[in-house]
Amino acid sequence: MPGNPSRGLLQVGGLAFPCALGRGGISAFKREGDGATPLASMRPLEIYYRRDRRNRGLARARLPAISIRSDMGWCDAGANANYNRPVRLPFGASHERMLREDRLYDAVVVLDWNIRPRRRGAGSAIFLHIARPGFQPTEGCIAVTPRVMARLLPLLSRDARIRVLR
Repeated sequence: MPGNPSRGLLQVGGLAFPCALGRGGISAFKREGDGATPLASMRPLEIYYRRDRRNRGLARARLPAISIRSDMGWCDAGANANYNRPVRLPFGASHERMLREDRLYDAVVVLDWNIRPRRRGAGSAIFLHIARPGFQPTEGCIAVTPRVMARLLPLLSRDARIRVLR
């Protein structure tokens, strides 16, 4: 969105939806902790979802879907061997909890940013998830409303590409 580097438009076919981007805008040189959304083409890999919350669109999803449990986390410690991978909690190194009190991870799509090959410090946990009210900036992810997520889930497959452009 012109004038706001942490807001964007997510285009699917002929449709466009507002989305939140990282507090650091878009970066071609993504680094852990910079708050930027990577300037990249990313594949959706899988969906994590809250079983106890309503997730419209999930029943028609073509990606593998994994129910979030209380012992699930995602490692964001660049020096750890599990960097940018799911981990089991409790976990000693820096990590993000997948089971959140807010609604951001009611449905979350893991994108293939820095998955294979993994480069330590090049950014972790780049997801497509539910946006905060008012499309507040993310930590580097792409975020949409629950209604848009419900429309997207059946359209995503491992052949799809999410391209972040300036």
